[in-house]
Amino acid sequence: DGVRGDEDRIDRGSQTQTLIVRWRGGDEDARDALIARLHPELEKIAVARLRGERGCSLSAGDLVNDAILRLIRINEVAFADRTHVLALSARMMRRILIERARHMAADKRRHERVQLNTSIDGVQRFDVIALETALVRLGLIDSQLSEIVELRYFAGMTLPEVAEILEVSESTVLRRWQAARAWLGDALTNPVAP
Repeated sequence: DGVRGDEDRIDRGSQTQTLIVRWRGGDEDARDALIARLHPELEKIAVARLRGERGCSLSAGDLVNDAILRLIRINEVAFADRTHVLALSARMMRRILIERARHMAADKRRHERVQLNTSIDGVQRFDVIALETALVRLGLIDSQLSEIVELRYFAGMTLPEVAEILEVSESTVLRRWQAARAWLGDALTNPVAP
């Protein structure tokens, strides 16, 4: 029943969009229903972010909850669609991990830094603070490359989803994703001294 599956997917997408519109209008029940609907996807994003972490006591559920709390605190909700909500949530998860890593690094006691297992250049591990520094530098050079990295890596979005958000072709996203990965791989391997 491929047709029925497509109809169900379209209906769920329509319901999700309705919840987003109602939340933008201030409906807290719609906000709660939307969060419940997107929770499994947010959990997948959090699990992907935390996979391969060492010395991190933060669970995927904690990361999702922290991101949701930050979403709720947004005064004027201006989400366009489901993809936008997920992208912003992934960005918030990234910020949470960065803040946590900075806090741990500043702590007087010895702690290991939070590290992300990236696929920027093979199976390497990078310090989240070094990755954040490199992303900020990349954003200064080309903000769209930085945004593609955030959407692909931190939000776990597919090329078509990123293309839809940025309103460019999939081939453009693929080409720019490859350029961003190469640039970040070099920046993380050869960091600039502070």
